[in-house]
Parts: sequence; structure tokens; C-alpha cells
Amino acid sequence: MILVLAMAGALWGIGALMKVPASVRFTMLALLWAAVVGLHLALPQGHPLREATGGEPQGWVALGFIAALALAYRVMLRRLRARASPAVAEAPSGAFRPAELDRYARHIMLREIGGPGQRKLKDAKVLVIGAGGLGSPALFYLAGAGVGTLGFVDDDMVDGSNLQRQIIHADQRIGMPKVFSAEIALRALNPFIALRPYNRRLDEATARALFADYDLILDGTDNFDTRYMVNRLAVEAGKPLISGAITQWEGQLSLFDPARGGPCYECVFPTRPAPGMVPSCAEAGVAAPLPGVIGAMMATEAVKQITDAGEGLRGRLMIHDALYAETRVIGVARRADCPVCGARG
Repeated sequence: MILVLAMAGALWGIGALMKVPASVRFTMLALLWAAVVGLHLALPQGHPLREATGGEPQGWVALGFIAALALAYRVMLRRLRARASPAVAEAPSGAFRPAELDRYARHIMLREIGGPGQRKLKDAKVLVIGAGGLGSPALFYLAGAGVGTLGFVDDDMVDGSNLQRQIIHADQRIGMPKVFSAEIALRALNPFIALRPYNRRLDEATARALFADYDLILDGTDNFDTRYMVNRLAVEAGKPLISGAITQWEGQLSLFDPARGGPCYECVFPTRPAPGMVPSCAEAGVAAPLPGVIGAMMATEAVKQITDAGEGLRGRLMIHDALYAETRVIGVARRADCPVCGARG
């Protein structure tokens, strides 16, 4: 039995050194346990291998049962936390504390924002879809800017390959759900805002329920099915949508807001690309700072939208080419025949 436990310890330790996600390491231990139990069931009593691994299978079965209970408890605790987190903290209310006035002083000095604009930020509720490449910088800057309530939804775990560009996460949090990793970073940055992490996949029912509770939606997802669904439900809810996308060295973003005269996402992109035509970052690669550039621009557009500062990207599409240091803005318009927003307004 000592030999098997030593092997289990070695597997876990080597996996940790190689930054293997915890879920994969648990799977390796489960396979080792299954192999040992299988040996006990297949080999006759008194066989040297059975004797070397404890002699009887009952101890290993009991150990597996205890481990399964502990894992089930861990999963249940995580799900309860995910459900409870959105309701724990509500938007801070009342006058600004002295520490907040000091924190937001550079905003308040801007004539386009000032005290009233900062109050609008404090009262705003913004939902960010995705806590990855685009969500990371967008969340950081929205939290720093003092957006009173920040919701963020993602069902993915932090992986070592994320850390090249997803700056909200850390090496110590590999294997943790991204929304809880993001919550740790944002709480450390700004304790004066309410954070609502949603550790779940965004399906239509979830999105419809969430959108009703927010003023503005930022979409930083990396697949077209989700983008089109988010656009359709944002139009249905009458909520403005800031959408960004990146690949390799290029990024783009716009504000889609048919309720206030602008086009929706499907007006501008009526046909989704054929499979394989627009490879994901995992397939084609992405320059590390590019998500930061586009994500920060998304946060800037959100601040402008909330405070009515300057000219936003409603009816305009910004395209950024980092490789050649070029940024251009083109006009986009609603389509009367758009199946999503053509009959609205």
C-alpha cells in the first residue's frame, strides 16, 4: 500500500511542477485507484501484487468511497458559492467615502466625467461575458473606474496557456474557475464595488435572466454561436452591447444599440463565417498585448456610454491592426431586413 501511495504522491507532485490542472491530476489518481482495485479483483488471493498493495480490496474501495464523498462535497460547495455570490453584495449606495474620492480623483477632474459622471459609474451595473483575453483588461479597468456592480460569466478554468495574455489570472490559480480567479484580482484592486461572478455556461435562459438586471453588456467571447445569441437577446432586452473580437494581430469592436438608432451585430455581420474560415486564438495564435488593447478600448467605450462622454462607437466599427500599427473606423448602419432588429424602432 505504501508503494501505491508513493506513486500517487509522485503523480500529484510531478503534475503540480508541470502546471497540470488539478482536474487532470485528480483524474490520474482516479485511474491509479481503478488499476489497483482491478488488480485485486483479477488476481488470486495471496498473489505477490495483491500482497504488495494491501492484500484485500476492501481498504481501497473504502478509500475510493471517502475520496468520492470529499470530491462531491467540493463540487457542491463550489456550486453553492456560485449561486450565492451574485446575491451577496449589492451595489454600494450613498455618498462617496473619502477613500473613494481620492481613488477616483483623476476621473472627477475630467470635465467630461466629473462628479456626476463618477456617480453614474457608481450606480451602473455592467455584465461582462467571458473572463478571458478581452474580459481580463475590460474587467480590470471597469473595476478601477468604479463601476458599482460588475457581473462576469464564464464556465472555464484557468489554464497555464491563458497566462500569456489573460492578465487577470495568476499562476497560483491554475485550475480555479476563471470567474473566482477574476473575483480575487478585482477585489484586491477595488474593495468599494460589488462583484457578481457567475460560474456557468451562458445559455439562452441564463442570458435572458442576467441581461434584465444590467444596464450594459460587454461581449468578449470567442465563438460565433454565443455572439449571435448575445446580440439577439441584448436587442430583445433593449440593452446596449459592446462587442470585441481578436485574432492573431488584429482586433475590432463596436457598440451595437438598435434601441437608440444604431445597428445590431447581425446587421453588420449577417452571415457567420463558414467553419474554419475564422480560426480561434487556440488555432491561429494571438499576440499577447492585443487582447489588452481591445479589452481596454471596450472598457473605455463602456465608461463613455455610462457617463455620456465624447462620441462612442454606435454606428461605427473600429478595426485595429497591431502588426502595422494602424487603426481605422468605418461607418456601419442598420439593415431594414435584419432578422434581429429590422422590425424594431
